[in-house]
Amino acid sequence: MSRSKRLTDADRMEIVREAAEGVSTSVLAERFGVSVRAIQYTLKADAERQADAAIPVLAVSVKVTAAELAALDEVLAKAGIESRAEGLRRLIQAAGGVFVPDAQMAAEMARYRASLHEVGNGVGQIAKQMTQANRMGQGAGSEFTELRLAQMRGLARFILDSADEIDLLLRRRRDGMQLQATAALREFAHAAE
Repeated sequence: MSRSKRLTDADRMEIVREAAEGVSTSVLAERFGVSVRAIQYTLKADAERQADAAIPVLAVSVKVTAAELAALDEVLAKAGIESRAEGLRRLIQAAGGVFVPDAQMAAEMARYRASLHEVGNGVGQIAKQMTQANRMGQGAGSEFTELRLAQMRGLARFILDSADEIDLLLRRRRDGMQLQATAALREFAHAAE
């Protein structure tokens, strides 16, 4: 069975639903005609989408002294944070290890990374089919030469590596921001003393 099928949005929703019900990735891959890796990426992308779409619905209030509030405002101004609510939201996120101040950019980069992985998988599947055609004697002609196969494999590797580099870039940026959040939390602690 060919494993180069593109999943529709309805397919993705069905995969997420069935996986939540305990259907294995290998069964889903067979049913939808894609690789196990494609199923795993679909589930991971959905988990990231749900995390990115978290909507704040609870409020937090705290009473502080005038000096504490002035210290908070000073730290927020230095960090370029325009509101106390946003500053507190970031500190809460930092405490949970999530500190992502530019969530929209992170979401766009995550979608870009997922798209690159999807394209890389597709190119990899094409290279596999070309190899299989060569083995079965159907690759007569210049389109399935070893050089072209090597180029296809190289392209797939490049695309998958690019997606991994984007992921690493985002992780490094998040880790750096987490260090900044930790430093800000220390400043808040020292200002309170």
